[in-house]
Amino acid sequence: MTNSFNAKQTLNVSGKEYTYYSLPEAAQTLGNISRLPFSLKVLLENLLRYEDGRTVTAEHVQAIAQWLDTQSSEQEIAYRPARVLMQDFTGVPAVVDLAAMRDAMVNLGGDPEKINPLSPVDLVIDHSVMVDSFGSDSAFGDNVKREFERNNERYEFLSWGQKAFDNFRVVPPGTGICHQVNLEYLAQTVWTKAEKGETVAYPDTLVGTDSHTTMINGLAVLGWGSVALRPKQRCWGSPFPC
Repeated sequence: MTNSFNAKQTLNVSGKEYTYYSLPEAAQTLGNISRLPFSLKVLLENLLRYEDGRTVTAEHVQAIAQWLDTQSSEQEIAYRPARVLMQDFTGVPAVVDLAAMRDAMVNLGGDPEKINPLSPVDLVIDHSVMVDSFGSDSAFGDNVKREFERNNERYEFLSWGQKAFDNFRVVPPGTGICHQVNLEYLAQTVWTKAEKGETVAYPDTLVGTDSHTTMINGLAVLGWGSVALRPKQRCWGSPFPC
């Protein structure tokens, strides 16, 4: 990583050292960025953390800092979410694509284990669940049992996918809708991960395959949601194309 703006810093908490990317330190070079909207500050930290001179350059970082002067930008940025949230209607086809890519890798003589999601993915089964029983103490259990019977082939495939792919988890039916699960179980506000001998702390951000994903913003987690993010479509809440 390039660290052109001297943003990479360390923080010691209870004897444990964390690496993080400081906006106040970057401001020494970028100028006054304190008035940036919260969403753009999160994107700025994202770019500072991934600056490598190729996929993220100093110009990308400066474009966000300069937004205060222009209030708009045509500069595309390489935003990388901390995680991805999927529901079954749009998520299952994505897993099928990954499986097909692994088959193609085998046919080309390569290592299929190299095909994995780049960001952690949680697929919540909720959209396809039907209500067959209601008004009784056994209704919940009956509906979940019927769901597994009705879509047994799908769940066998997803069970395989969860074991086969890195960075991929499946939340089974009967747990709740994806947005409730996201709020109550998946969101962490601040994530940490081990990377090259360091423990890096960074804000929770996500892209979801559902328009209601943005409700996670109530926990100060920057989330965008859409059924399909098309090329050069502007992410909700951001003046920058994603």
